[in-house]
Amino acid sequence: MRIGAIFPQTEIGSDPAVIRDFAQAVEGMGFDHLLVYDHVLGADTADRNPPLTGPYTKDSAFHEPFVLFGYLAGLTTTLELVTGVIVLPQRQTALVAKQAAQIDILSGGRLRLGVGSGWNYVEYEALGQDFSTRGRREEEQVQLLRDLWREETVTIDGRWDKIDRAGLNPLPGRQIPIWFGGGADRLLERAGRIGDGWIATGARPEKAAPIVEQLYAAVDAAGRDRASFGIEARAQVQDGPDRWAPDAEAWAALGATHISFSTMNVGFESVDDHLAALRQFKEALG
Repeated sequence: MRIGAIFPQTEIGSDPAVIRDFAQAVEGMGFDHLLVYDHVLGADTADRNPPLTGPYTKDSAFHEPFVLFGYLAGLTTTLELVTGVIVLPQRQTALVAKQAAQIDILSGGRLRLGVGSGWNYVEYEALGQDFSTRGRREEEQVQLLRDLWREETVTIDGRWDKIDRAGLNPLPGRQIPIWFGGGADRLLERAGRIGDGWIATGARPEKAAPIVEQLYAAVDAAGRDRASFGIEARAQVQDGPDRWAPDAEAWAALGATHISFSTMNVGFESVDDHLAALRQFKEALG
């Protein structure tokens, strides 16, 4: 199982040297990938109708993943760069295709594009997109991304995207892996049918077992090989060192191919604290 670190978005700050040092330290410890969360805007959650109940607010700091990865592509050499997840339906599909292709080219083929539909309707409105159709739109977007990464010119007259004989240049030279995040039934079916993998949230392995079976049922129904479908588990610092290795083994038994470790939201006061916890986790997993 490949082991990754979760970028501590809301706590790392804005010093580019600190961000550089963190990524290089993660790579130096032997982690396989760095997973980065995404939000373009934070919102004031007070007095909203309907309520805005997600885990982040206007006070939560977020670096934009594609820009961040453009920076880190030149500062790392082996670390896979993973969006976990880009909120795809609130973005223009062709622009995402271009940005992802550029990251993949500049990093030497190290991008894994995790996509999701999000929860922040205020963010959708600010970006001029329809929150109510986000799940349905995501499927059309994924197919278009793959077409744009493969074909010199693309023509599509879709429900949400229209392109008349146009394409990316340069092309990435491969199909960038697209993994889905989320736990809704329709999302799990879509992930198993057209995704390259699924990124779990914070569910423990014993609670994730039926979700994994649901994913594999969709993989099977689509006539796909289970071995070609990846699963990214999640481990958290607050679970405690005694649970890290057993939980990783339990996830591996479920078929997980990757696991990422989160050090966020436990009150660490410095980047060194995050790195120390990551080092401890890596040692626990051997």
